[in-house]
Amino acid sequence: MHPLAPGRKTPPANCPACQANAHAADACQCHAAGRWCHGFHAATLDPDLLDAWWKTNPGFGAGVACGPARLVVLDVDTHTDAVPARDRILPGIPIHQDVPLEGLASGYHSLALLAALHQADDPTTDTGTLRVRTPSGGLHIWYLDHAGLEFTCSTGSSSTRALAWQVDVRAHGGFIVAPGTTTHTGTYDPLPGAKTPAPLPQWLSDNLVRTGHLKDKPVPLPTVQPAAPPRARQAVLAAGGGRTGANRLLEPLLQDVANCAAAPEGTGFTGKLNRAAFTAGGLAAAGHLTHTEAEQTLLAAALAARPARDRHNRTVIRAGLAAGARRPLHLEARG
Repeated sequence: MHPLAPGRKTPPANCPACQANAHAADACQCHAAGRWCHGFHAATLDPDLLDAWWKTNPGFGAGVACGPARLVVLDVDTHTDAVPARDRILPGIPIHQDVPLEGLASGYHSLALLAALHQADDPTTDTGTLRVRTPSGGLHIWYLDHAGLEFTCSTGSSSTRALAWQVDVRAHGGFIVAPGTTTHTGTYDPLPGAKTPAPLPQWLSDNLVRTGHLKDKPVPLPTVQPAAPPRARQAVLAAGGGRTGANRLLEPLLQDVANCAAAPEGTGFTGKLNRAAFTAGGLAAAGHLTHTEAEQTLLAAALAARPARDRHNRTVIRAGLAAGARRPLHLEARG
């Protein structure tokens, strides 16, 4: 825990000496002397030191350094920003043009959409973990780091690393306002339900890996993977799959791809994805579906099986589509 400036959601200023001489937090002598300089870097569990800080400054709010506490907090925003392009709502996940986006207005909606695409429960309604309503109407959803993985922070508007539009991630290298803290704009109120953070759900962990949130370097995913078939079919349908002749031909191949989620290796995933992409490329070249529809449908199936391998998936899909396009697949010539 560490102090926040009275009435604010940011740490207090450094001491005059630190302000006058810029230096790294880990080189600061103030921490050894019991001072709170450098924000969350001063976080401690020492009850005597905490008592001394708040006795001297009873107006302090409280912050929690996420990294040392092994926290991953989803900070759901309700800003009035304009809705971005479809490829920025859920970075790395294509949203088909047939999916209506009317009413999409905040991080609540984009996070619910991400959960729906994974056939998972909406984290904003997860009473099994600590949730804190912010003064602006947003929500902090607290989870504990998944075993063996450490994640870093991001903002939902980032062009380089983001989980979902208007959903910030607070983890290593950041802090979160503690429940019960009051600022000039209001109080951070815990909602009914669990009063402590639950373990980070596997599907969220997978998506944090997929979107580049791993700290330092990639860590192998746990070997237990979620079952694929129901999710795969929903992903295919959400991406525009129907019962046309092209879809009847393509859907079993997409299902084979998504079924690879049953095991992390040894399933022939790349070959199956390439086969589906080749077929889709031929169908697109023959005019049975557009190239965009083919690519989005393939990406949805691949995501269901290997969410942490987005770059690999895209490379295989594009190569397969290009190869298939050189051999148009005219359904009327079949059987």
